[in-house]
This record gives sequence, structure tokens and C-alpha cells, in this order.
Amino acid sequence: MGFFETFVLAVLQGITEFLPISSSAHLILPSQVFGWPDQGLAFDVAVHFGTLLAIVWYYRVELQRMIVGFFSTGFSSTPNEDARLSWMVVVATIPAVIAGLLSQDFIEENLRSTAVIATTTIVFGVILGLSDRFKSHRAGLTQMTLGLALAIGFAQALALIPGTSRSGITMTAALFLGFARLDAARFSFLLSIPLILAAAGLKSVELLGSDLAIDWLHIGLGVLISGISAWLGIHYFLQLVDRVGMLPFVIYRLLLGCVLFLFFV
Repeated sequence: MGFFETFVLAVLQGITEFLPISSSAHLILPSQVFGWPDQGLAFDVAVHFGTLLAIVWYYRVELQRMIVGFFSTGFSSTPNEDARLSWMVVVATIPAVIAGLLSQDFIEENLRSTAVIATTTIVFGVILGLSDRFKSHRAGLTQMTLGLALAIGFAQALALIPGTSRSGITMTAALFLGFARLDAARFSFLLSIPLILAAAGLKSVELLGSDLAIDWLHIGLGVLISGISAWLGIHYFLQLVDRVGMLPFVIYRLLLGCVLFLFFV
């Protein structure tokens, strides 16, 4: 893989990881559409770590409070708000972990196609638009309950299907449940941390157990470029959503899905 492909794929991973438009779809499409070679396991590890560093740095102050709250009051009868939020993230992560363990091989073998991506891009784009348009969004994360967190977690499990978008489906679920846009996005981003960490860890173990040669220059570039792109994506996404809502991303998903159906399916 050349430097141009490295740059493009790292930017795609970084920007789309936290936008409601599906990072997996955008990483699959270059090979499907342009015939680019698979980016390889080492590069997957690099861009996952890059996006993980970006989200941890962006929410570093809140994460510090959550960790302190979890270990200080998380196991008491009166956990503080930071500890409660930590538990909500833990609970909402469980369904996706179980679904991933049970269905990952089937999805890899049967659902990583342009037709599936085009379909899910349009369908879940429409659902995102409906959740943003026809529901009152007043609830904050202090009103999150274990039941609501679990519902968002079950929605997140659908993101194993390429084109769904992990951030998109979790924001959609949170919006349908009445949470404010910025709170829906914030919970979605916090929820991404354990899953990205798990994915990066599993891929790292797989990489260490393989005989693949590692191009450390490309790995370093992947981490750096994806990390910077992810931080910028988070920052400007939150500003845009606060002003205009999800409509730009709904339109993008519909246009992308239509283009895929017209030219590549």
C-alpha cells in the first residue's frame, strides 16, 4: 500500500469513525470501487489506535472524572453522576460484545459487499432523519437509566452490519429515546471507547501472532493521520449538530447509497 492510499484511508477512518455515516463502509469501498488492495491487519490496528487516542484526548477531563467516580462511589448504594455514567457505558457495551462474538464470522463472510452497504446506508439514514425530526429532544445524560442504556446497546449491536454506522445507530436510538442531540452524540462517543479499545486489542494480538512484516513508517502515519482527522471530525461534528441537527448526514447517506446502487451494485 502506497503513501497516497495510506493517507486517504487514514483520513477516511479518522473522520468517519465518529460521524453517523459508517467508517467500515468507507474503508471497504475503496477496494470495492477502485480495486485498491486490502489495507492489511497492521494498518487496521494503527488507525484504530489513532481514533482511540483522539476520542480519549477529546474527553480526557470527563473520562478522568468517570474513572475516579467509578472506583470511589461506583460500587456504593449512592454512586455519583460520573459513576452512574460509567455504569451506563459498561451496560450499553455488553450487547455489541456478545453479538460480535456470535456473528462476526458470518458477517465477514456474507455481508461485506457494496449491495449491503448501499442498502444499510439508505435505510439507517432514513431512520436517523426520522429520529432527529419527529422526536422531542430534551433529556440529558443525568436522566439515563440502565434500561435506556441497554436499549442503546442493543441498537449498537446492529452496527456490526457494514454501512449501519456505530455512531449513527447509537445516536438514532438515543434521539428516539428523547435525548438532546449533543447528549446523544456525547454518549455515543463515550460508548465507542471500550469497543475501539477491544477491537484494537484483538487485532494487536492477532498481529503479534502472525508472521506479517510491519512497515513502521506506514503504521506511524496511520496513527497520526487518523488521530488528527478523528479529533477534527469530533470537534466540528458537535458544532454542526448543535446548529443544524442530523440533516446534512442524512442527505449524505441517501446520496451515497443512491450512487452505490446506480454505479457499483
